[in-house]
Amino acid sequence: MWSSFEGGEEEAKKSVMGKFKRVCVYCGSHTGNRKIFSDAALDLGTEMVERRMDLIYGGGSFGLMGLVSRKVYDGGCHVLGVIPRALVPIDISGHAVGEVVIVSDMHERKAEMASRAEAFIALPGGYGTMEELLEVIAWAQLGIHDKPVGLLNVDGYYDCLLGLFDKGVEEGFIKPAARNIIVSAKTAKELIQKMEDYIPLHDQVAPTRSWNAMP
Repeated sequence: MWSSFEGGEEEAKKSVMGKFKRVCVYCGSHTGNRKIFSDAALDLGTEMVERRMDLIYGGGSFGLMGLVSRKVYDGGCHVLGVIPRALVPIDISGHAVGEVVIVSDMHERKAEMASRAEAFIALPGGYGTMEELLEVIAWAQLGIHDKPVGLLNVDGYYDCLLGLFDKGVEEGFIKPAARNIIVSAKTAKELIQKMEDYIPLHDQVAPTRSWNAMP
């Protein structure tokens, strides 16, 4: 009887787990001027814990970075922060959680995060967050990866950016199928569900296998 209960518990755990295990989250090293952004970061962390997803992020202990990393870590999931050596004294306080990998520069940081992740999510943030988001979108278009890319559009924070993507399609700079690379939603739960249902529709500039081929 006990073994039957234990087996059922294991099945329940498996059913909660998502299609991807390691999620790279891009987000601000500030919390923003409104509580709604902090709430969204905590909500994303909670959703990841419920689905037993591990976190890969930029390694900072402040702002939205700190909130989502602590929530995931406290929930028993693995947290990996990747940070350039020059930013260690700026972005990391005595409260950093999980594993921290120190790299030489920003290029190595982004490559390390992208290679370890199975999916990408961007919370509200500034230039750095947007640059990282746009890079993984461009990499998907090129065929470097075929992983889902999600945008948590908290209270319309990214409406203008999404509108710019639509303008790019309208003016002929972005193919309509490539517009579907970016998945967006207002809540973490809805976003992750959309990402799990994501199927690439665009034509890759070069197939993924050619980017991964050894010279």
